[in-house]
Amino acid sequence: MEVSEAESGARVDVFLASRLDDVSRAVVQRAVRSDRVSINGRLVKRVSRILNAGDEVVIELPDAPTIAIEAEAIPIDVVHEDDELVVVNKPSGLVVHPAPGHASGTLLNAILHHCPDFTRPGDDPIRPGIVHRLDRDTSGLLVIAKTPVAMMRLSEQARDHAFERRYVALVRGEFPEDRGRVNAAVGRSLSDRKRMTVTTVGSREAITHFQVMDRFGKASQVSLRLETGRTHQIRVHMRFAGHPVLGDSVYGVTDFRAWGINDETRQALEGLNGQALHAETLGITHPKTGERLTFSAPPPVAYRRALEALSKLGDALA
Repeated sequence: MEVSEAESGARVDVFLASRLDDVSRAVVQRAVRSDRVSINGRLVKRVSRILNAGDEVVIELPDAPTIAIEAEAIPIDVVHEDDELVVVNKPSGLVVHPAPGHASGTLLNAILHHCPDFTRPGDDPIRPGIVHRLDRDTSGLLVIAKTPVAMMRLSEQARDHAFERRYVALVRGEFPEDRGRVNAAVGRSLSDRKRMTVTTVGSREAITHFQVMDRFGKASQVSLRLETGRTHQIRVHMRFAGHPVLGDSVYGVTDFRAWGINDETRQALEGLNGQALHAETLGITHPKTGERLTFSAPPPVAYRRALEALSKLGDALA
């Protein structure tokens, strides 16, 4: 990995942790101490080694542990299924694939039970068939590949930004414009690796297009289209724009007591099951037939209740 101008001056452990998904800073530091990290062909001896622009950094990571992913009879909402793929409407609260702290009870466990012909495609034994992801508390449409060919071709579409992905969200306040875009690079927070942030250090280009659907004074409903697909992108971009997603315990708003709203509206907002963010539309090209397919799914009940309560609030303010 080559160090960019923006990353010059970063510590080697911070740089690698920001560049590598699902690799913690502690893992990087252990790799340094085990003589498995080099800069410009020379082994690194200090985790605090400062990088310069143009440095070539190489890390040798140990093989990922094999996890026996078991089929589990977890109910899932299947929107479409054929021999190559399955499209599901994931509920909020369901983790997509096994990970530390979530060894079971995931969407992938449910897929293994639902699809007896699932061939566990892909090079990642922990995430077979997973082409793209949704955060645990984001609901909506997700496509999973069932065969190696489908995995390869759908992954190419995702990499080339050929997926159509549209979301709806409830956010704080009102945008002054009816539509626009947020163009701000996203990377891992240097102070909290579990969080993402708008930054120039170890970041990647991130672009989110938005269109205001409804205005309610204290909140709005917006339609969002991803041009890129970074971790937590919409949630981070909405916070950056000054309109964080309602119900988002990490980047958004969960305390509505100071809003000066009636009890009905407050209770509806407090009843959101995670962030009020839903992947409503998914467009893909079928990996075998070449047909363009578009799927839609309505937001969950908790989202619709919050939207109805906000609509009444907006009517009262009009």
